[in-house]
Amino acid sequence: MQSRLPDGQVQAIQGIDTCTLADAISLSRTRLRNQGYSNGSIRCVLEKSRPMVGYAVPGRIRSSEPPMVGRDFVERRDWLKYVMSVPEPRVAVLEDIDGNLGAGAFWDEAHARVHLRLGCVGAVTNGAVRDVDKIRSTGFHLYAGSLSAAQGYAHIIDMGQPVEVGGLEIQPGDLIHGDIHGIIIVPTEILAELPRLAARISFLRKQIAELCAAPHMPLETAMELLKELAE
Repeated sequence: MQSRLPDGQVQAIQGIDTCTLADAISLSRTRLRNQGYSNGSIRCVLEKSRPMVGYAVPGRIRSSEPPMVGRDFVERRDWLKYVMSVPEPRVAVLEDIDGNLGAGAFWDEAHARVHLRLGCVGAVTNGAVRDVDKIRSTGFHLYAGSLSAAQGYAHIIDMGQPVEVGGLEIQPGDLIHGDIHGIIIVPTEILAELPRLAARISFLRKQIAELCAAPHMPLETAMELLKELAE
């Protein structure tokens, strides 16, 4: 479980878009360039003006069939207690393990409001979400594989273990960053360096933009800048 990081460092990366942050991580050579980000199987349902940043609170759900015991929908007090055990800000990450993904939606207006009140800034799932228009006004971030009109039998079956959502394995307490392009896991060991690296990426992009706007673009200069960005 990730311990709470300095608030200033976490807040600093909220001002960086996810693409630039991903490039900054690549520039650091902390991990391989094809690791640490979600694929196209999940999408940002509600576009926000600022990225989502928070510590992962993982769990697993089913929605196509009722739970083995109890009511159709299982309210898990232990889940809410587990949510509160993770440092704020929090991101709830629920892996739908049904063969029929998105057969029902765990995330709706009621659950979004309760989790927001408990310090969750958003939710990520490979399953379905609903009440999108009602959730929009709350400020809660949503990333999902699909939309659904109904809950079905959506219920939590376990929590606190690694999950896989959008092709990305997420550990409890991982620092998640996301915007309209998807989500990434932020390597916390370089968190303090990321704003500087992101600024370098932005500077190179600005140079390329100015070069392309000039009456005559020196091709060699453009190639050098593109090479520096790629490396």
